[in-house]
Amino acid sequence: MEKKKIVILEPLGVPQERLLEMMREKLGDRVELIACADRAEDVPALIERSRDADAVVLSNFPYRREVIEHCPSLKLICVAFTGVDHVDLAYCRERGITVCNCAGYSTAAVADLVFGLLIGLYRRITACDLAVRSGGTKNGLVGPELEGKRFGVVGTGAIGSRVAAIANAFGCEVYAYSRTRKELPGVCYVDLDTLFSTCDVVSLHLPQTEQTKGMVDARLIGLMKPEAVLINTARGPIVDSAALADALKAGRIAGAGVDVFEMEPPVPQDHPLFGAPNLLATPHVAFATHESMVKRAAIVAENIRAWLDGAPQNLV
Repeated sequence: MEKKKIVILEPLGVPQERLLEMMREKLGDRVELIACADRAEDVPALIERSRDADAVVLSNFPYRREVIEHCPSLKLICVAFTGVDHVDLAYCRERGITVCNCAGYSTAAVADLVFGLLIGLYRRITACDLAVRSGGTKNGLVGPELEGKRFGVVGTGAIGSRVAAIANAFGCEVYAYSRTRKELPGVCYVDLDTLFSTCDVVSLHLPQTEQTKGMVDARLIGLMKPEAVLINTARGPIVDSAALADALKAGRIAGAGVDVFEMEPPVPQDHPLFGAPNLLATPHVAFATHESMVKRAAIVAENIRAWLDGAPQNLV
């Protein structure tokens, strides 16, 4: 049997030797493996790396028709990520190229950071650290606690459901909005306007689609209570950043924790949110922990094995 050429287009967050070992354990000698030692996002480099591949693995950089059309052998794109909005799915369908993702690898990691951001905002951890290092006290730095707060989860997929469960454990009243409803213990589903207008915390867990892009706009943000906090670990374009910045500057909401922007970091220094108070920002790191990277590599290997066996999984 002719070996399939598999090109891993970037490092996947685990040591290269370990990554190749995991792949060989799962795929055996059925493949020719090439693992790129660095990340290249420019079109010529991606074409050169992908040109002869039967399958490619990539995370979250754009992979569009302008690259794919130069890859006549390409039959599988394995996205080592949850979202796939950066891949030209329409052209892949036209070409009959299978696309799969690695949903589930970062569920625990993202949920952890939701509460890291939230508690950081509530308890003003950054300001407290600066105060104690400069001889200050807790004066002006006392914040609220989570118990008893109304916690709103927008999107109850795997990550949103885990966030809801953790919020319950903190003693919150948990409310949710989702296109598809589940039976989740301690969760009450409401409409979107009710969630935004009544909850003390709103945490976003939606994919980026044409329907969700810009969904959290000035109108929805305007419904939020003055003491409310918005957390976005989903996708940057879901939120109107300028509207959120305006609300923070005007004190119409109490704070925001943001891990995702309209672009991948580095984020321009003149981004509107960076001029807003009570913002806690992280550089799209929610998905990335030591454990999640290993989980992701294992799912990539299993996805490729399933495709080689003629039963592809995690299809998008």
